Amino acid sequence: MNTLKDILVATDFGEASSTALLYGRDLARRFGARLHVIHVVDALVAHVGAAEGFISNLQELQADDEAQAEQDLQTLLSAEDRQALRARTVVTTSSSPADAIVEYAKTERIGLIVVGTHGRRAMARLLVGSVAERVVRSAPCPVLTVRHPEHEFIVPDALQVVAHA
Repeated sequence: MNTLKDILVATDFGEASSTALLYGRDLARRFGARLHVIHVVDALVAHVGAAEGFISNLQELQADDEAQAEQDLQTLLSAEDRQALRARTVVTTSSSPADAIVEYAKTERIGLIVVGTHGRRAMARLLVGSVAERVVRSAPCPVLTVRHPEHEFIVPDALQVVAHA
């Protein structure tokens, strides 16, 4: 059985990700786990041709995006998150967010990934794709997908006793 020593929350800073962070925090508290929060910055070079004049501008834009993501991640976490949950923020760059999330989970031996989902219907998933779905398919550990607005997360009394024992 997988132990929950490390919980990873993937965020794109949207509403579904905010809900995922609420779940991740709560689970980390209940199980005494370390909270990891990851954001994957889109690799701009993967979408733009490598024309010489754009390379330096592209590198600056990429660096700006990464710095902004790091700043945004820092604002998501409270002092309690940092101290009680030993929260760690991670910014990485990839043209495939799902692959980057899964690779981080493997490297850090994450016990649970929490990711928000927009709950798109089949046609939208086919056309747009779903990071959450790809993470579920390839993750090395269980994945909890949550939607916004979230459903009330109710913990039965028996589970609370086990979690606090």
